[in-house]
Amino acid sequence: MTARIAAAAAALLLLAAPPARTQSWPSGPVRIIVPFAAGSTTDTVGRVMAAPLAAALGVPFVVDNRPGAGANLGAELAARAQPDGQTLLLANISHATSVSLYDKLNYDFVRDFAPVTLIGSGAYFLVVHPSLPVKSLKDLVELARSRPTSLNIGSAGAGSYLWVELMQSLTGTKMTHVVYKGTPQVAGAVLSGEISAGAVATVVALPQVKAGRLRGIAVSSTQRSVMAPDTATVREAGFGGLDANVWYGLLVPAATPRDTVNRLNAEAVSALKLPDVRTRFDSMDVRPVGSAPDAFGAFIREDIARWAKIVRQSGAKAE
Repeated sequence: MTARIAAAAAALLLLAAPPARTQSWPSGPVRIIVPFAAGSTTDTVGRVMAAPLAAALGVPFVVDNRPGAGANLGAELAARAQPDGQTLLLANISHATSVSLYDKLNYDFVRDFAPVTLIGSGAYFLVVHPSLPVKSLKDLVELARSRPTSLNIGSAGAGSYLWVELMQSLTGTKMTHVVYKGTPQVAGAVLSGEISAGAVATVVALPQVKAGRLRGIAVSSTQRSVMAPDTATVREAGFGGLDANVWYGLLVPAATPRDTVNRLNAEAVSALKLPDVRTRFDSMDVRPVGSAPDAFGAFIREDIARWAKIVRQSGAKAE
C-alpha cells in the first residue's frame, strides 16, 4: 500500500511540475533582414557579422535582402516579426532620418525595436562622372549653381537621400535628385552617365575611382577615409554642416526577451574584436564600435533628433 501511495504521489508531482524547456535561443536559423540591395555596404556588413555569429551560436545566420521604400520596407517587415530572437534588423542611418523624412511610416523605429549594438560607422563618398569638369565639392557646387536643375545626382536610402537634400539646401544648389534601391545602382548610374554625381559607399565606388571611371570629390565623415585618404572631408572642403557619420547597427523586435538581447549583444561585440572581422571592416571603410544595448538606444534617439532638426531647416521630404 505504501508503495502505491508513493508511486501516486510521484505521478502527481510530475503532473504539477512546469514543463521543461525543450528549446532555447536560438532554436534554428536566424534571419538578418537587410533593407538594402545585395552588394551594398549594409548588406556586406550583415554578411561579415553573420559568419562569426553563426560560429558562436551554432546555427546559420541568413541575410535576407529586402530593399525598397527608402530602407523602410525591410524595417517594417522586421518590426512585425515574432519577438523570439530569430529575426534581426540590420539598420543604418537611413532609419533615423526616415522618422522625420516620411509623413507616415508603418512602424515606429524607437517603439517597435530593441537595440542590440552599434556595429560601426563609415561615410558617404561623393563621386562624379569623369566627364564632369569638377575635382572638388566646391567645383561641383559652383557648377550646379551655374546650371540649375541641369545636373542629376543619385542616392539610395533615406539617409543618403537626406544628406543630398541637405547638401543642396546648405549650398544653394538645385540638382535633379534620383533615388535608387542601393548604392551599387547609384554607382552604376554615374558610371553610365545616367546621372552626373552620386552619394555612395566608399567600398562600392573606390575600385572605379582607382580605375579612373569615377572621380571621388568628398567624404561625409568627420575623419578622412582610411581607404581614400587623399579625398577631403566635407568640412575640409568648407562645408562643415554636411558632416555625417554613416552608422550600422543590429536591432530586434521590441518584445524580444532581454536575456536574448544581452546574449546577442555579447556575441556581436566579441565578433567585432576578431582580427578577420576588423580587417574586413577596414576594407569597407567601416570603423567597428560595439556598444551596449542601452547606449545604442541613446545614440539612436540622439541621431533621430539631429536629423529631425535638419529636416525642419531644409524642408526636405521623401517623395
